[in-house]
Amino acid sequence: MTAVDERGMTRFFEEFEPPEGVRVELLRGDIVMTASPDLVHNMIVEDVLEQIPRKQWVRLQTQDVDIIDEASEPVPDLVVLGRDATPESGRLLPSEAITLVVEVVSKTSAVRDYLVKRSIYAAGKIPAYLIIDPIMAHCVLLTLPVGEGEAADYTAQMKLDFGHRVPLDMLGVGLDTGEFGTFPGVRPHRFP
Repeated sequence: MTAVDERGMTRFFEEFEPPEGVRVELLRGDIVMTASPDLVHNMIVEDVLEQIPRKQWVRLQTQDVDIIDEASEPVPDLVVLGRDATPESGRLLPSEAITLVVEVVSKTSAVRDYLVKRSIYAAGKIPAYLIIDPIMAHCVLLTLPVGEGEAADYTAQMKLDFGHRVPLDMLGVGLDTGEFGTFPGVRPHRFP
């Protein structure tokens, strides 16, 4: 955590017990609470998880992540790290241990996933960030993080429609998106 957020916010956030069915994240000093995800969302996460080899990679759902020098503790839908990079215990997983984070866009999370978390994960030097968007029926793979704080970003971006394989070279996997579901009747957004 940063000096801005030192004791009070961190202590409150660690001791806070959200109501059942509510997910809580700390994003640049803001506490964001969202309802439990839709079935389409959860089925996509499950499909991705099954395609990443368990023997080589640790695949964690809804794991709190510590972003160095940020007042942020995001909770990605999926975190992937090497077996040798996994800490023995703790609530917060250091961002430098992570190889890939995955966010599945929900009906209300497009701004957070495409803008806020993109910058936060880049600031944490996470090598790859995969956005899976069941509203727009595409995936966006972001790699090569640069910069610090709110100016951090990824310099490489690949967008592929559902049905194409997403090359997750950092994991040695081609992600099959052919069975990913979409949200019917949801208004499209304007992000990539």
